[in-house]
Amino acid sequence: MKKIIHLSDLHIGYKECGERFRAIIDSITSSKQPAKDYIVVITGDIVNNANRRKKINEAVKSVELLKERGYRVLVIPGNHDYGTGGIGNKKFVAIFKERYYGSQDISYPKLDIIGRTAFIGLDSTAEELHWHDRFFAEGELGTKQMKRLRIILKDKKVVDLKKVVYLHHHPFDFKKGLQLKDNEELRKVISNKVDALLFGHYHRDPGSAGKIYNGAWGIPRCYNGGSSTHKKGHTGFQRVIDLSQSDPGNDYDGDFI
Repeated sequence: MKKIIHLSDLHIGYKECGERFRAIIDSITSSKQPAKDYIVVITGDIVNNANRRKKINEAVKSVELLKERGYRVLVIPGNHDYGTGGIGNKKFVAIFKERYYGSQDISYPKLDIIGRTAFIGLDSTAEELHWHDRFFAEGELGTKQMKRLRIILKDKKVVDLKKVVYLHHHPFDFKKGLQLKDNEELRKVISNKVDALLFGHYHRDPGSAGKIYNGAWGIPRCYNGGSSTHKKGHTGFQRVIDLSQSDPGNDYDGDFI
């Protein structure tokens, strides 16, 4: 079974974060071989400001570099990938899909079955881009995406596999202006049904950034990646996760920078 490298909140375009991500890529390349044994999961905020086209180009090229070096890379958007982080724009939904997936026809949840693991990526930002709630940094999955998630979890192709759900917004802690608004609905859908829940979004608060919530909602592994590039010196991790091991204590921070 392939190991997972969880990265989050890269914020490429903010000062030295782009250089730090490239340093992470070089470190992963040198220490985690063979590359085919790893899946890199990036839980959003790949760029710091989606309005800066050059920085989107830089981010896409960096993700492509990981792929060129043999790693499978799975990404989902964060609030910064759809705008400034505080103000979003619907146009970036299609731009993100085209740049990172090569098609605007992709829908969420995004299901990738790799070996004996189903990776289920959620977009926790697109439902927050309406005129009345596109400000601040709250998240929402919405009823349509939640319905599709239920269907995926019941699919015969998925039921007997290890299941990893990954999204940007923090599903547990409430912070005004930052929370996942329909986290209770998500809990009802995935409780005791998945093996890992990966997310980011909180990295300013050292009490939450990078925090481990293992066992919450009956899910063995629940990890906040914080800011893997340590934006503004914030807490962040580059966790290496081995789902073949029943004990989450075998997971560790790769400490790639």
